[in-house]
Amino acid sequence: MFMRRTALALLAGLPLAAHAPMAFADEAPLEVVASFSILADMVREIGGDHVALTTLVGPDGDAHVYEPTPADARKIAAADLLVINGLGFENWLPRLLDASGFQGETVVASAGVPPRSFGAAPDEDGHDGHDDHHDDHAGHEDHDDHAGHDGEHADHDEHHAGHEGHDHGPEDPHAWQDLANGVAYARAIGAGLAEADPGNADAYREATEAYVARLQALDSEIKARFSAIPAERRRVVTTHDAFGYFGDAYGITFIAPLGTSTEAEASAADVARIIDQVREQRVTAVFVENISNTRLSDQIARETGAVVGGALYSDALSGPDGNAPTYERMFAWNVDQLSRAMTEN
Repeated sequence: MFMRRTALALLAGLPLAAHAPMAFADEAPLEVVASFSILADMVREIGGDHVALTTLVGPDGDAHVYEPTPADARKIAAADLLVINGLGFENWLPRLLDASGFQGETVVASAGVPPRSFGAAPDEDGHDGHDDHHDDHAGHEDHDDHAGHDGEHADHDEHHAGHEGHDHGPEDPHAWQDLANGVAYARAIGAGLAEADPGNADAYREATEAYVARLQALDSEIKARFSAIPAERRRVVTTHDAFGYFGDAYGITFIAPLGTSTEAEASAADVARIIDQVREQRVTAVFVENISNTRLSDQIARETGAVVGGALYSDALSGPDGNAPTYERMFAWNVDQLSRAMTEN
C-alpha cells in the first residue's frame, strides 16, 4: 500500500470575519502506466477520470519486438501504478524497471488466470482442461505473475504443433484472448486501482462490475455464434500463435507458422507443414494480424487456394478510428471476420 500524490492546498491564517472555509484543490488523478494498448483500454474503462493513463506500446504496436526508450523509464518512474500482463509477455520490462527506479505498485493482470501451456490440448468442449477459469478470478499480486500455477498441462496436438514458446517460456501469455480471462484481468485491475486509490474505491468497484457484465454477455454471444458452425469449418490459419486461448474457449483450431513471438522466423519446413495441413484439412481462410506483415499469409493462401481474410487483432488494438479501438470491439471484429470466413468460403 502506498500514499497517493495529491494536490492538497490548505487555506489558513485568514481573518475570521472573512468566513473563508478551508479549501482543497481538486485531487490529482492516479498516475497509471499500462504496458500495452489492450491493458490500457481496460484501465480506461475502469479508472475513468480518476486516472491519468500512459501506454508504453500503443495501438498497432508489437510488444514482442518493442524497444523501451529513456522516456519510457521516466514515465514509469513518475507512476503510482504499473499494469502489466505478466506470463513473460513483456520480456523487456525487467531492465526497464531497473532503469526507472520505479517505486510504485504493480498489477499483474493475468495473476488470477490459470495459464495455458504450449502443447495444451483442448478437450471436447474446446477448453484446455481449465474449466474453472471461467469463474471470477480476483487476482492482484505484486511482481509475481506465476504464483499458484503448477504448469501441468496436457500433451501437444495439431493445435499448436512445433512451437516451444520461443522467448516467452513454456506458458502462453496471450490470456486476454479468452473473454473469461478478460473478466479476471478486469477484476485484478479494478482491485489494484482501489488499493492504490482508496478514496475512489467504490467508483472503481462499480465500474469493474459494469465492465465485467458486458464482457460476460459478449462471451456468451460468441460461444453461441461459433457453436452454430460445424466443427470441421472452425479451422483457420493465422500468422503467429496468439489465439490459443481463443481457440480453447470457443472451439476454434488455429494453425500458425510462427510461435508466440513475432520475433520468431518460420522455417521452410514449418511453412511446408502448414501448407500440407491446410490442404488436408480443407482450411478455408488465412488471416494476418495487425502487428504482422502479409508475406506468410499470402504465400500460404497462394499455394493452397485458401482465402485471405480480414486482419485480426491479437496483441494490440487499432487506433481510435480503426476497427478495434477497444477490447470489446476487438473481440466483436475478430469474431465477425472469423465466422464470416467459416460460413461463406
